[in-house]
Amino acid sequence: MSLSFQHGRLISDLVTRKMTSLGGVVANAIKTKLETALQTKHLEVINESYMHNVPKGAETHFKVVVVSDKFDGLPLIKRHRLVNDILQEELRSGVHALSIVAKTPQQWDVSDKVIESSPNCRGGFGK
Repeated sequence: MSLSFQHGRLISDLVTRKMTSLGGVVANAIKTKLETALQTKHLEVINESYMHNVPKGAETHFKVVVVSDKFDGLPLIKRHRLVNDILQEELRSGVHALSIVAKTPQQWDVSDKVIESSPNCRGGFGK
């Protein structure tokens, strides 16, 4: 992959993240719940529904980037369980998929802060 392509993809990913971070009702509920329960240092709620075969404006597929001191000392699986527990209502009532990036503030500070795009939808059952 050429540097110019990588740079172009990075810009594209950043624009997409900004556009899909604009909140709908579900995205705002996710944001509020995670901010309150985890006292987040950094939080991105990215609606990835547009990448799937759902109606325009749907809020069914999300990626969350969560940075919290509450993750300190927890293995990744427990961090994910904690986020899933906080969002259990949303996961039962319409959120079909949730991708989680969960880091401590120290992990976030030393990271490159680049969140990889999720893969394109593979079409669902039987495809």
